[in-house]
Amino acid sequence: MTPARPALLAAAAVLPALAVLHAAPVISTFGPLRNKVMPRLAGQGRPDHIALTFDDGPDHLSTPHFLRLLDARGIHATFFVLGSMLVRSPGLAKEMTDAGHEIAVHGWHHRPLLMRGPRATHDDLARARDAVAELTGRQPTRFRPPYGVMTAAAHLACHRLGLTPVLWTCWGEDWRKKATVRSVHDTVLRDLRGGGTILLHDSDCTSTAGSWRTTLGALPHILDTCQAYGWQVGPLHDHGISDDRTGRRLLPHSTVTR
Repeated sequence: MTPARPALLAAAAVLPALAVLHAAPVISTFGPLRNKVMPRLAGQGRPDHIALTFDDGPDHLSTPHFLRLLDARGIHATFFVLGSMLVRSPGLAKEMTDAGHEIAVHGWHHRPLLMRGPRATHDDLARARDAVAELTGRQPTRFRPPYGVMTAAAHLACHRLGLTPVLWTCWGEDWRKKATVRSVHDTVLRDLRGGGTILLHDSDCTSTAGSWRTTLGALPHILDTCQAYGWQVGPLHDHGISDDRTGRRLLPHSTVTR
């Protein structure tokens, strides 16, 4: 046996274990399990509050419509933005922040993290985080992975970058081609409870073309239903979720120090 052969055999034995470790957090993608045993990751907050969140923007064609609707209702939300979309509409990002909305990180590109190693994952999150801080003047504190798929590398990158991962307790499946205003509303309400976090999309950059119009049409009905239940609706920074690392409640809108 050559001297290199034992090392190769050892590496071959270790690699599958590392792959399993990398992918283990994918279990949190299963919503019912996440909501039950991972309430902080699922976005469970105070029982009288609903966190309203949007993914995949900002998009200059669609996001302004959501901003106008939310402004008319006097409601703020959390927008998990893609860095690649953010740099296309830098003025819109500042407008969202100035309107009182929370800007969080959805990564630079909308690609599954399962296909990325630790270095690539860290660099993607850091690039998006820094773009948000630069364009809004506020350091983001939260991260949601594309497709809701966390990995060990993503958890490690979040820890190093000062980001807390937050998924959702319910969604509208508004990206689907067959989604309707009624289906989006009913799908959200099927799993919504006090303290829940709603996932919708203010952009169709990764969804069916024009799907944002369906989401926009469903949003007033969702807000009306929340009001009927006596739930306040707002961003995650008002939701009462504690920091994963310290156990303390996250402070609203950390300002970038220059």
